[in-house]
Parts: sequence; C-alpha cells; structure tokens
Amino acid sequence: MMAAGLDVGPTGPVSPAVSARLVPRRTIALTEGRTLAYAEMGSGPPLLAIHGMMMSLEDMWLGPVPMLARHFRVIAVDRPGHGFSRRQGPADADPWRQAELIHAGMQALGVVAPVVVGHSFGGAVALAYALQFPDAIAGAVALGPICFPEPRIEHLLFGPRAAPGGGLLSQALERSTDPALLPLLWNAMFLPATMPAAYAQAYPFGLAGHAAQLVIEGEDALALGAGLVRSALAYRTCRVPVRILGGDSDLVVSTPRHGYRASLHMPGARFRGLSRTGHMLHHQHPEAVLDAAFAVLHEKV
Repeated sequence: MMAAGLDVGPTGPVSPAVSARLVPRRTIALTEGRTLAYAEMGSGPPLLAIHGMMMSLEDMWLGPVPMLARHFRVIAVDRPGHGFSRRQGPADADPWRQAELIHAGMQALGVVAPVVVGHSFGGAVALAYALQFPDAIAGAVALGPICFPEPRIEHLLFGPRAAPGGGLLSQALERSTDPALLPLLWNAMFLPATMPAAYAQAYPFGLAGHAAQLVIEGEDALALGAGLVRSALAYRTCRVPVRILGGDSDLVVSTPRHGYRASLHMPGARFRGLSRTGHMLHHQHPEAVLDAAFAVLHEKV
C-alpha cells in the first residue's frame, strides 16, 4: 500500500486550486497498474461508500460520511478510473468489473463483511457487488440507483468521447461547451433542491470534469447497459439484505423504473421513497442513509 501523490491524478496533473479541495487519500496497488484510492473516517463495523457519475469520493465525504462515521468505519473509494483510482481502459468500465476491483481493494485492506453503500452508478456497482460477492458483505444500500438498461442522456453527452478519436473531441468540448454544460448537469442533480453553498465551495469539480475524465465517463456510459442486463437477470438470486432509497422528484434516474422496480425483484430488498427529494438524496437525507445501513447490518435474508 502506498500514499497517493495528490498533485497527479490518474489522467494528468491536478491544479493547486483543485488540490486544495481534496480529501487526503491512500492508494492500494491492484493488478497491471490499476490502483484503488480511498479515504477513511470513523470506527465500528466497516462501511464501503461508492460515488456516482461525474463524481469522486468527495461527494460521499461531503454528504453522509460524517454522520455514518459516528457509527461505522467508513471507507470511501474513488471508483476505478475516477478521482485517483487508475484503471486499464474500457474493460474496467462495467459495474460488475468495478465491483470486482473494489472488492480486491477491500481484501487488500483486510476489510471483512462491510455494508456496501453506493449512489447512482455507484448504486449499480453496490448491487453488482452484492450479487457477485454475497458471502463477503453484510448487505447493500443503493441510493438513487440505476438498475435496468435504458437509453440515457449520458450516452449522447459522453459516449462519443469514448469512441476512437474521442479524446480529441473531449478536449475540444472542454474549451467550448463544457464550461457551460457541466455546471448545469451538476446543479440539475440536486433538483428540486439547490446545490448547497458549502458543497459548491468544497467539491473539487476540476477533478471530475476535465477532458480526459469525461472520456472515462463515456466508457462508463457505454458499458453500463450490458452490466445492468447482467444485474437484472441476477436480482432474483440476491442473498443479502438490500435497502434502496429513491427520491420522488429524481430527474436523473427514474425512481419507479429503477430503484422501486428493482426492489420487487430481490428477495431481501426493501424500498424507501423520500418525498420532495431529487437525485442527491444522500445530501438531503443522510439520516435515511444511516438508518438503511443499520437495517442491512442487523438483518439476515
């Protein structure tokens, strides 16, 4: 295990302004140049926190982690290819593959039977983790998860950047449309609420929104469908407790089509809807995340 060099991300240098907003990390070396970056807080039963699209571990850190850390040893990770976690191309973009790599990191850390909490794309990874390694976790909590394949705006916005030559396209868009587009997307995630001022000041948007990183977002978007087909076919075999939280005003991932529907297919799943709440529900309702983590920790399927 080695300390991460926080002045250099997996896709290039990080500016001093971005570095000032970063959570201190450590990095686990995996296979063939892959790494898993993580940060820890708290003590108690282990809890693994996995962020969503266009994000890094700071999103969970600025949301439910402080409350969770009063009761759990929280390990927040950068998903493979995001933040400071290095991956080896599109083959590592699938949510099942990302779950596999994160699990390898948890094994290297000696983490036993964590509660796995994931948001959005990270929710898909958390559910894939539960389906793939049921004997290695206490249960899973999925927050606003995407659970079934469908055409999505990410395919249009980011998919072309993952095509051959897409890196040049992403660089061109970084200089033209991205400065206007990306803030709109980040703010839309919080609707119908507004992005908290403290979050806007603290989150390292430059880490998640530069050209090379958005190529990786495109790889994730293109790989998501096949991974969700695999998950959907396996939901009925789920052998661990699962809690799914969804906002009734989520404009990013339809709660009825994804989280609620998925809960009907998993024997150990329970769904909780949150009223007047959008996609970033873990910021608006961290107490609900804590309740769900306790529920799966103490329940057996």
